[in-house]
Amino acid sequence: MEVILKEDVPKLGSRGDVVKVAEGYGRNYLLPKKLAIEATAANKSVIEQMKAAAVRRQQRDKADAEALSKQLDAVSLSFTRRAGEHDQLFGSVTSSDIATELEHKGFNLDRRKIHLDEPIKTVGEYKVPVRLYKDVTATLKVTVQKEKDAEPA
Repeated sequence: MEVILKEDVPKLGSRGDVVKVAEGYGRNYLLPKKLAIEATAANKSVIEQMKAAAVRRQQRDKADAEALSKQLDAVSLSFTRRAGEHDQLFGSVTSSDIATELEHKGFNLDRRKIHLDEPIKTVGEYKVPVRLYKDVTATLKVTVQKEKDAEPA
């Protein structure tokens, strides 16, 4: 039996693929779970239109991500935190902190797109990658400064 996959199915294929499967697998699993539709001539033309729309959407999303990347490359964020000896912070600067600061500057980004291997725990300048799309990554400049102490006691 030939079916057209509506979703990615592990070890079988990805969305839009026309695959041959066993009759029972198709009728008892793929079709009832709406993971596939039968491969008729009409359904094949519908899938072609869906693929074309998906390609156009991906191109538009990538163009938007590239434009946002150019804007983010010019952005520099600065954080002031309390720090002890040897410029160790009493806490850290996390991807959530960076996302919040970006929101204050007018960029609405999900914190999961900001790739910090581990939170920033020392004073200094850092380049933080932001993955906006599959092949589009922007780099933010993040500066962490030591908070000026109040009057010594």
